Amino acid sequence: MYVKKIIFLLCCLVFTCCAGSGEENVELQESSDKIILEGEIAGYCELFSLPLMDYSKESDVIRKNENLAGILQRRGVDFQRVFLLTEKARGVFDLRKLKAGNPYRLLYAPGVSQPAYMIYEENFRTHICFSLTDSLWVTRAEIPLEIEDKFVDITISTSLWQDLEDAGYNPLVANGLSEVFAWTVDFFGLQKGDTFRASYQAYMLEGKEVEVGTILAASFIRSGRIQMAFRFIQDSLPGYWDQDGVNLQRAFLKAPLKYSRVSSGFSYSRRHPVTRTLRPHTGIDYAAAVGTPVVSIGEGTVIERNYTRGGGNTVKIRHNSVYTTAYLHLSRFARGLVVGKRVAQGEVIGSVGSTGVSTGPHLDFRVWRNGKPINPLTMESPPADPIHKSDMENFLVHIAPYSRRLEPDFYKKVALQIIGFTGIRFN
Repeated sequence: MYVKKIIFLLCCLVFTCCAGSGEENVELQESSDKIILEGEIAGYCELFSLPLMDYSKESDVIRKNENLAGILQRRGVDFQRVFLLTEKARGVFDLRKLKAGNPYRLLYAPGVSQPAYMIYEENFRTHICFSLTDSLWVTRAEIPLEIEDKFVDITISTSLWQDLEDAGYNPLVANGLSEVFAWTVDFFGLQKGDTFRASYQAYMLEGKEVEVGTILAASFIRSGRIQMAFRFIQDSLPGYWDQDGVNLQRAFLKAPLKYSRVSSGFSYSRRHPVTRTLRPHTGIDYAAAVGTPVVSIGEGTVIERNYTRGGGNTVKIRHNSVYTTAYLHLSRFARGLVVGKRVAQGEVIGSVGSTGVSTGPHLDFRVWRNGKPINPLTMESPPADPIHKSDMENFLVHIAPYSRRLEPDFYKKVALQIIGFTGIRFN
């Protein structure tokens, strides 16, 4: 009898010890088995503060005419939850803007057949997360971009855009350069051998350049002549000045539209393409696609907005007592554009078309100085405010690091000018 009791007690003791040992192993397992995620899923968890767990991922793209309800219900999410989720999306993301071809990811918690989260890629940076857990929510987040200073050095062979792309640079740098030099370089007349150099800010995502930021400094070189541009903030406003502090912004833009070609020049004896008669063409024709925005080359007042038999839809702008410009053959006028309206430099006034007497879509652009037609391509314009004397010292210090790269011989020339002696050789 006593033997049986002793055996029973021993068995109980062994069972208890085993149970205790098991609990200790579970706690140890939980404390040491931390979830460590890597790659895309880890990025999503950090971006949207998702709970860390060993998710499985499904990747797909939005199909034509596909909507959120169809995507989720096909994966077992009931309609009621989808409806509540669409309510949560109000004010965060317009579900009607799901774009065909855009990718999305579905994250599944371990052992669960229905997705816990859907992450839609609105663009390379902006993502929308739909939470399908007990706490339904929708949020938008942007992947933080890193800023990196980059430098381009390109010599024109075919076109600025194409040459940048062929050399492995981001071709969108061309847009920034066209804005920096809009007042001083004719981008429709670039020649083989012309050189652009520029320091700019690149926005990087996972080591890849995704956006072109601000042009910090640039130079345009033709036949040994250099036009420099340095970004500087004066009177709380950013602008571009040359190495002498002369403002590159002129009273007028060089052209009233971007990236086109001159199809017909200024002439007092041109054979008209329709009537075949010789007559003056006191303007410049820019061939461009229908709908290309046309902007005013300078601040001024609209004095004409009408349809003429030859010029079609025409806008005429008086800029001051000296200069007047006209824009012909427009497909349409900008909304709200009326006679008497004051327009800003670069403001859209209409779109390229082929109205009036025209053989194809183009802009006929004309300029008058003191009532006399002049060639827009050879027109000069006075500069805007220079660097103030009180800012000049800070300006010169600011541009010094950029000058070295834009023009290798810059400091040699400056030194020679200072000492006034050319007998010294600089190595």
